[in-house]
Amino acid sequence: MKTRLSWICHGATRAHRNGCFPDDEPLEAKAAQQAQSLSFGLGAIDRVWASPALRARQTAAVLGLDAIPDVALRECDYGDWRGQSLAELHERDADSLTLWMTDTSVAPHGGEALSSVMKRVGEWMGNHIDDTGHIVVITHASVIRAAVLQALQSPPAAFWAVDVEPFGIVEMTSDGRRWQLRFPKMTI
Repeated sequence: MKTRLSWICHGATRAHRNGCFPDDEPLEAKAAQQAQSLSFGLGAIDRVWASPALRARQTAAVLGLDAIPDVALRECDYGDWRGQSLAELHERDADSLTLWMTDTSVAPHGGEALSSVMKRVGEWMGNHIDDTGHIVVITHASVIRAAVLQALQSPPAAFWAVDVEPFGIVEMTSDGRRWQLRFPKMTI
């Protein structure tokens, strides 16, 4: 039996709207309202995991899903950059920001390198490749980007070529040997 894996990005937060590196902030009130009107067409769900971050747990709750927190699905640790805007950081320390965005193995902010995020997400996916049924994961854009790269066996430099919006969903399947992206047909 195939595994179906639905990655859902949490809803928008103030940090997202202001172009800031996130901390453990809640969903915007507007995002919580939006989530209640969304229909993902997920069908039957066998297991739900979520990042332990408040915004991911709140997204699960407003979608009516009882999620198990898993630290492997946490957001990248942005270290000293948490709460700072990209614009401010670019003005103050453009070299470090550029280095971080071009070399996934560095973490000039004192947090976690993107290569570490990619490794832990790849390990999580490897640990669940033999699962059966429908799995839903509610997490962060960085984690979903890493998952897409893992499924496509893409180089780390492709990380920034994947755009994941709040409440964005990425579908994958596994036959027990590999993960594949899945593009479901639209229902009208």
